[in-house]
Amino acid sequence: MKIAIVKLSALGDIVHAMVALQFIKAHSPEIQIDWIVEERFAGVLKHNPDIDNILTVNLTALKTDKAGFFAQLKKIRGYASNNYDLIIDAQGLIKSAVTAKLAGKRIAGFDADSIREKAASWFYDVKVACAFDANTIDRNATILSSPLGFGITTEQILGKKPFLFFSNEDPQIYDFLSKDRPNIVLVISSTWDSRNYPADKFVKIAKGLQQNCLVIWGSEQEKATAEWMATQSELIKVMPKLNLNSLKALIAKADLLIGNDTGPTHMAWGLNRPSITIFGPTPVSRVYQTDINKVVKSASVVNPYKLNKQDYSIKDIDEREIVEQAKLLLAGQIKS
Repeated sequence: MKIAIVKLSALGDIVHAMVALQFIKAHSPEIQIDWIVEERFAGVLKHNPDIDNILTVNLTALKTDKAGFFAQLKKIRGYASNNYDLIIDAQGLIKSAVTAKLAGKRIAGFDADSIREKAASWFYDVKVACAFDANTIDRNATILSSPLGFGITTEQILGKKPFLFFSNEDPQIYDFLSKDRPNIVLVISSTWDSRNYPADKFVKIAKGLQQNCLVIWGSEQEKATAEWMATQSELIKVMPKLNLNSLKALIAKADLLIGNDTGPTHMAWGLNRPSITIFGPTPVSRVYQTDINKVVKSASVVNPYKLNKQDYSIKDIDEREIVEQAKLLLAGQIKS
């Protein structure tokens, strides 16, 4: 059987969907799995042994380059020559549904009551019901397994093998890793300002933990914030800009990751590394909480059907709560 998964973005959503791959392969070892993804996120999929082909699109660029529409259309239609038995739209957006329809004939996706853009379900031949406010990882596992005739249990996900892989990473990362004290990766930014824990509180966390803290960044503004943090404590180091391959390597070598609800933070879960995810205006149902993957949530009540981007309650979280959680996780690492 030959299938294609359509999960175009974003980084954290792709990570949450990737967990299903190992269970699909265990259920059907001979299955071929291709993945259609926005090219800027393709790096997170690379080197995964359960993916046969990574097929890229650049739909994001169409926002500023309308002239590229026909080139993208031709590219996606070209993927149909692979003659897939099934294409699974794991995203549930109109753009992902259209992408799936252009790339194949038999399409599976969420039913209209299970997604925000209900019209996307019109494109599906196989429709899967799953509560929109259910755990995000469970939703991804359901949409990627149900059309194939099996299910993935909570116990299986909790016992997952790491599923992010890297090769020939930037050797610079090893210059920043300490051999004498635990290494903590700090993820300080996300797509919304209201999802960002204050930089000064990250500094207080670093001072409270007294370990080697490595700040990652993706934009010049984030770099400036990271550099300011480094001026506040010698415990904080600013990493060079990393591609997704080297970011996976860094997180895999870290003793702990502390960050906002955003893609690099969720990569720690995909690598089975200890993490603390800090939540404000987004629901904690986006993650699995485990013995090594913890969350800290602000006091605000979140409506998963209508997120409030003006909810800045994350700023009110006491950094001491995060420090205490971190010390417990690090103690477990040190003992092992």
